Parts: sequence; structure tokens; C-alpha cells
Amino acid sequence: MNPIISRIRNLTPAQAIVSYYFLAIGISVGLLNLPGVHQDGVEVKFIDSMFTAVSAVSVTGLSVLNVSETYSTFGIFMLMVILQLGGIGIMSLGTFVWLLVGKKIGLRERQLIMMDHNQHSLSGVVNLIIEIIKILLLIELLGALILTFYFTQFYETFSQAFIHGLFASVSATTNGGFDITGQSMIPYHNDYFVQIINMILIILGAIGFPVLIEIKAFLSGKNKNFRFSLFTKITTATFGLLLLVGTVVILALEMFKSFRDMSWHEALFAAMFHSVSSRSGGLVTMDITEFAQGTNIFISALMFIGASPSSVGGGIRTTTFAIAILFLINFARGKNEIQIFNREIQLIDVFRSYAVIILAIFMVLFATIALSISEPTLPITAIVFEITSAFGTCGMSLGITDELSTFGKILIMVLMFVGRVGLISFLFTIGGRTTKTKFHYPKERVIIG
Repeated sequence: MNPIISRIRNLTPAQAIVSYYFLAIGISVGLLNLPGVHQDGVEVKFIDSMFTAVSAVSVTGLSVLNVSETYSTFGIFMLMVILQLGGIGIMSLGTFVWLLVGKKIGLRERQLIMMDHNQHSLSGVVNLIIEIIKILLLIELLGALILTFYFTQFYETFSQAFIHGLFASVSATTNGGFDITGQSMIPYHNDYFVQIINMILIILGAIGFPVLIEIKAFLSGKNKNFRFSLFTKITTATFGLLLLVGTVVILALEMFKSFRDMSWHEALFAAMFHSVSSRSGGLVTMDITEFAQGTNIFISALMFIGASPSSVGGGIRTTTFAIAILFLINFARGKNEIQIFNREIQLIDVFRSYAVIILAIFMVLFATIALSISEPTLPITAIVFEITSAFGTCGMSLGITDELSTFGKILIMVLMFVGRVGLISFLFTIGGRTTKTKFHYPKERVIIG
């Protein structure tokens, strides 16, 4: 065992994080194959169990199975446990368990937490984990209570209302995208209360844990000199702008198509819900196969951007998108620096942003080509939609998930996994340990453009 332990200890933080998520998937596959997890007479192939496990750990929601027809009540609870594991994060839950048993959180563990949540400093990472778990569980509890009591009017027993309310709250808050209605949120197409609660839960899960922690600190009023960080300002502004633009564009594209027979408020809520859900939520209130191709391509772009860093969502992340756009705007004005909110963004963050975007584009392009070859009968729009949904850990689909071949399922699993782990961690996993350059060559200009 000594060589194995030594090899594990020699892994970089990024490689360790990826390894732990692989372990989480293995555990999840085991949980989804426990006795009593499936309904009587239901048999699930191993590849489908693994697909569901990866989708749950990555809190994506793409599924080759109908959850309501496949899993028993016990199985639904197991699925919620896996969604918590994926939503809160493997290192967050691990740290919480370590704290409960009185284990000291050492430098190695702090490095892993820092990598898992895209932090730049080791300072305060343990307190960050405690706050994340407290806030996320509180949001889920409040959401579950509200939805449970509201659902009592739809279900015969309180236990049924409780299961549906709890699962809906966990799925929305973790941006899991799973449902136990068998029809996502379509049964609540005209129920604005349920839609508003779900939109709030999705936003709270996707906007980023550091943002929620800072909002909590601001509302407490304990620090009279409190000031929001640049991260929170950029994240909130970008997140809100994407939701607004998403709502307006979807509404404009579908106003005379799939929304043409709706009242103005029905169309507004449909556009707004799908704009919110495209951040990483994965829930839908109508059959999105009825959307125009242009709308689905636009939603694919929203899913590609995804949620905020240190949240339950995937994609390139909102701050990556914001920094790239800000750099283009400033470069067009002849500036070499990005200045916003009376602060200047470091050049290394610009490099990281473009590295993530370029790698993500190559991954999506390669996956699109590969899937179009392995699934030649599927429309290219549906393939691109499925791929960006997997990478953005969103979970929306144009109904092709259960038609995928084994190769197609494996490819989608890889994208979901990378989307959850994060491209920065994925890059560092490939690159290995960081090394400092010991010498420099003479610099020379290169013609660009």
C-alpha cells in the first residue's frame, strides 16, 4: 500500500480533485444499484446507471432513463444524496466530515478546497466551506418547506407532497435538472408561483457561493465598512445581464412561433424561465423541441457560458465570458488594461479566460464532429444542443439523450465530468505541476491580424 499512498500524495491538487470526482462517480454507481433502489421489475443497464451517476455528480440532469418510472422512493432519496455530493462539492462535504470528527484540516486539504472552488488564496477556505454548506442547506430547506405545503393541493397525501417538494428544491438549488414528474416542469406551465420559486432556487445555486456569502455579510450589517468584492460585482452584473438578454431574445424569437397562442404574461414567464434555466438549471416548462432552430442555438450559447465560478453550475463561467468581452471592448479603444468598478483586472486572469474559452470551443467542436459521425441520423442542431448542455452541466435536451449509442453516452459523460470539475482543473490535470521559468529569451514582436 505504501507505493500507492505515496503516489496519491504526489498528485497535484488538480489531479487529486479529478481523482476524487472519479471516486464520487464510483460510489454513486454503487448507490444507484443498491437493493430496493429500482422499482419492481425494472432492470437498468450498467452504462445507463453510470450515465445517471455522472449526470447526478456533475449536477447536469441529462438522463437516458425516466426517473419517475425507474427509481423507487428509496432510489429517489439516493439520487438526492448524489445531487448533494455534486452540488456542494466532494471537497466541501469531505471537509465538513473531517470537521465533524475533529480532524485537523492541513495544508494539503486546504489546497484541494482552493482548487475545487477556484479560489486564489488558502486563507479562509475552511470557513468558506462551512458557510457554503450552511447557506445551501438553508436554501434547500426553505425551498422544500414552501413547495411541500404548496404541493399538498396537488397530491393525496402529505408524504407525496413532501417527496416532490424536497426533490424539486434539491434539484433546483443544485441545478441538478432531474425531475420526478416525468415531464420536468411542464405540469406547472401556468403555475407562476412554482416557476418563481424554482427560478429563485436556480439563481441562488448558480450565482456563486462567494456572492451569497458576501450578500449575507452585507445584510448582517456587522461590518460598517463592508464593500463588495470585484468578483461579486462582475459576477452579479454579468449574471443579471445574461438573464435579461436571454429573456428578451427568447421572447423576440418565439413571440410569433411557439409563443403565438400564449397571453403576454405566459410568453414572458416562458422566456424568463428558460433564460434562467439555461444558466445551469436544466428544467423546462414547455416542449423546447417546438422552439425555432435559432432559439435553440441561442440557448446553446447561454448553456456554453453556464453559471458562475464556485457555484453548482458548469460551462466556461460568467466571469470568463465577462473578462473576455471587457478585454475586447478595451482593446478596441486602444487600451491594454481592463478597468472596471475602479479596479484593474490582472493580466493572468485575462490569459486564463482566453485559455478556457479556446479549450472549450475545441472540446465542443471535437465532440460535435465525433457525435455527428457516431449518430448520423440525429439533427446537427440537437447534437450541438446536447453537447453544450452537457458541458454547461445544464441538462436541457431536444430529446436525443436516450437515442445515443454507447460511444455517444460515453462522450456526453466526459463532457459532463469536465464541465463539473472545471476547465482550469482539467488543464492543470493535463499539465501537471507548475514550474517557474528559470531563464528568458529576447522578446520579439509578431504581426497579428
